[in-house]
Amino acid sequence: MSFRRACCFNATTAVAVLLLAALVCPSSATARKREELVFARSAEDPVLTRRLFALAPGVSAEEARKVAAVAYTTGRELKREWRVVWPPGVQNFLVNIGRRKGGLCFQWATELLIRLDALKLETLELHWAESFATTASEHNVIVVTAKGQPFEQGILLDNWRYGGQLAWASVAGDPHYRWSENRPEVSRRLGRRTITAR
Repeated sequence: MSFRRACCFNATTAVAVLLLAALVCPSSATARKREELVFARSAEDPVLTRRLFALAPGVSAEEARKVAAVAYTTGRELKREWRVVWPPGVQNFLVNIGRRKGGLCFQWATELLIRLDALKLETLELHWAESFATTASEHNVIVVTAKGQPFEQGILLDNWRYGGQLAWASVAGDPHYRWSENRPEVSRRLGRRTITAR
């Protein structure tokens, strides 16, 4: 094959690969917007409280404040109680061999759900979220929305990922996970009958 023919072949191949990539990969205009996780700095974290309050016009500022405080303190309390180590995979290993009482992601989510449910929220709603469901990489968190608001518009609350330090983001903006809702799991975790779908 001549040099000229080889260059044409390589250029043609490169163009074909670029066209294929353009068809398969979404453009920046249609790509899913990713955000950074935000860390709550205290039980009175104003940024998280404002984001929860801004979910919809009818959200109570007091409920937004309480949810932020409970989510933050739950992480801190369980970190001490479960003697959490980081990274999470090490804690998971210790739980699975019986050296720690708790610290698996679903345990963090369940404890947070129970504590948030005890607030008897009227303007905010709690959702069970899962990513990589039914795989070894499954992760669970609690998502908070305004009452009646779609799950996809909510704020996720995650104490597991950073060993008790509350991380949060919009459901759609999580840079590491793609979340889906498991509606019956909220009822199961709270010991209630399944919530009827809207």
